[in-house]
Amino acid sequence: MSSDTVVPLKPIEINPKLKDAVYQILKDAISKMDIYTGEDAPKLDERKLADELGVSRTPIREALTRLEQEGLVITYPRRGAFVLRKTKEEILEIICVWAGLEGMAARLVTERATDQEICSMREIFATFDDSNQARANIDEYSETNIEFHQRLIQLSKCKLLESIADSLFIHMRAIRSKTIGERNRAAESIIDHMRIIKSLEDRDATMAEQLVREHAMYLADHIKQYVDYLD
Repeated sequence: MSSDTVVPLKPIEINPKLKDAVYQILKDAISKMDIYTGEDAPKLDERKLADELGVSRTPIREALTRLEQEGLVITYPRRGAFVLRKTKEEILEIICVWAGLEGMAARLVTERATDQEICSMREIFATFDDSNQARANIDEYSETNIEFHQRLIQLSKCKLLESIADSLFIHMRAIRSKTIGERNRAAESIIDHMRIIKSLEDRDATMAEQLVREHAMYLADHIKQYVDYLD
């Protein structure tokens, strides 16, 4: 009787497109999480994520490794992976760097964006005619606020600036969303945004850059004075 034939097999490689898709899905999900609410950082359970996405745990692990390298995830032995929370000092540093990037973005917008593109920034706030509407619909306004800052970066039309800003955006989004409802910040935010948009429409690069920097640093001042949940 002849012995069974052994067929040489090679390990199956995971489709790079699948790996990239899993990574992007997890990154997008993290960007929308309420990272700084509650005592514990959100946990990223490999098995649960794999089941929900209908994939093996291998691309999940690889995606988590990439996210950890980007400073968005931290893994603890025997505990698993968690979304990385920044300390108060780290958040203040992020805001400081963001202020510089977004200020330059505003300057570039005055030089590179079309009138129609700048007008689109005013249209973002069409449903918020006054600060009372912002306070009454704080969750909706929070998303509008985030959209405004994303749009400002995009209209700079500077790919390198966009790439650098993207590495900071998740934590900027999280802290803006967390603080927008605190101490009348929504009303102050609308006033700031309208002044910024006016400076962009006027093509006043110096004023636009200054207003955007100040807007970011007001957030830093608020965190220094009133935020204790980052300590």
